[in-house]
Amino acid sequence: MGMHSPDQMSEADFLAQYDASAFPSPLVTVDAVLFTYDAGTLKVLLVKRSSHPEQGKWALPGGFVDPAADRNLNDTAMRVLKAKTGVTPPYIEQLATYGDHRRDKRGWSLTVSYTALIAHQACQSFVDSVDDVQWLALDSAQRKALAFDHKQLLADARERLRQKALYSIVPAYALPETFTLPELQALHEALLGKPLPRKSFRRRIEQADLVIDTGLKRTERGRPAALYRMRERARDFTFLRNLEA
Repeated sequence: MGMHSPDQMSEADFLAQYDASAFPSPLVTVDAVLFTYDAGTLKVLLVKRSSHPEQGKWALPGGFVDPAADRNLNDTAMRVLKAKTGVTPPYIEQLATYGDHRRDKRGWSLTVSYTALIAHQACQSFVDSVDDVQWLALDSAQRKALAFDHKQLLADARERLRQKALYSIVPAYALPETFTLPELQALHEALLGKPLPRKSFRRRIEQADLVIDTGLKRTERGRPAALYRMRERARDFTFLRNLEA
């Protein structure tokens, strides 16, 4: 019995004999720019590469997509970050896709980058216990000769986070689960590079009903400050006017 011509073949038959390796495919990775805020400083997680290419250079945590383990790209990003921090970040979003024939010496490659946020103490002990993973102040990280095109990925993620600080309180995911409004304002000011009016900032946050007063207090500068936590709706909320206005 002869072979079916392509137009007579069922989809099941076509897929059964389809050979994905017959077509060239690029290397596909995910890289994550994980930020935290600690001691008044914005920090980013870097990993020292232990193998070629770019051996010995600092890089963003990343890895190859594993078709057997990952249902989607978010799974890949979460898997990579958990391997490097011991925990799952509470906030992650896809940033951009980068691809060309130059960015990786192993061949044509593309990477999907993610921006993620986590409280420093959530993974501090794990990171401190691993030799090749380190939190670095963002300014220092941006001055390093990072592997591949990771300097560009870091710059783009930093700009995305600055935009988030203008229109949302998403940066609060880089703070502990409970935080004071002065802490939240200091983080926004660090991201925006300028001071914000204290009363206006507080009023905008409270009017938007984005935080919950826990009833607890922490002493700051000799005075007790109320501790808040984010409402779930704060993740997707954007201000109509930016917080600089």
